[in-house]
Amino acid sequence: MLRFFFALATIFVSASPATAIEIHTARGIVDIATLPTKVAVFDIAALDTLDRLGIKPAGIPSKLYLNQLEHLQSDAEVVGDLFEPDLEALSALDPDLIILGGRSSTRVEAAAQVAQAIDMTMDGDDLVDQAKARLLEYGRLFDRETAARKIATELDDQIDATRKAAAGKGKVLIIMTNGPKITAYGPGSRFGWVHATLGLEPAVGDVQSATHGEAVSFEFIHRANPDWLLIVDRAAAIGSGEQGARATLDNELVAATTAWKKGQLVFLPAADFYIAAGGIQATERVMKTLETAFTTAR
Repeated sequence: MLRFFFALATIFVSASPATAIEIHTARGIVDIATLPTKVAVFDIAALDTLDRLGIKPAGIPSKLYLNQLEHLQSDAEVVGDLFEPDLEALSALDPDLIILGGRSSTRVEAAAQVAQAIDMTMDGDDLVDQAKARLLEYGRLFDRETAARKIATELDDQIDATRKAAAGKGKVLIIMTNGPKITAYGPGSRFGWVHATLGLEPAVGDVQSATHGEAVSFEFIHRANPDWLLIVDRAAAIGSGEQGARATLDNELVAATTAWKKGQLVFLPAADFYIAAGGIQATERVMKTLETAFTTAR
């Protein structure tokens, strides 16, 4: 009888590693031992994708930035902010897994003192491919694989529609306003994924690919003379209350561009684009905004 129980115990011990799931993260492959049931999430893009999958987090940041995610507040505890976990609140929550990324990615080691923590940061020209890869990984992790594949297909369809709408519509310049300040972005930059994903022709090919873009003047925009201005209003994204993008750009130099004259200024959904970049729902909204703009162009 003792031999039987010993053998049974051996079977359970040897079988337990098979329950681990290999998840691809920004820092490589990580084994997650069990299906997480209580998850704290600090990255807004991750929250956005998990929300699309119907996963309800137990812990969230104090500010969610996206109105579409406000409903998460009713069933979750605040365990820090976008940049910094509150380790005391996190310990009280006692999560199975902590998901960080982007602005909170530097705090992975600190969060790991409480529970297993993974970095799901996304960036670069292949942001959309990473977004779909994260979606499929979350699908496996939370046993929502079929739903994840369906959602990935829907995103591909939206991107294809946007790419077709944008084809042959002219040169594009992406700019971000921060109150009265303006920065420009081109291929290979933080927002260069838009060019790469949709095949958009840049109005300026050598914009510095700095994280926060290249600081530019109204004269720069005037000389570039884009057919389209894709505009990110950082003040609107973070809710700073500073001067809005339309007021900043309303001057004679910008008004002389083809984009302004034709009304081809696309004000992107700011928080979706700036805060939740790579979130599945956020990406769908950005793509739909662009599709509508290009489709209705004169």
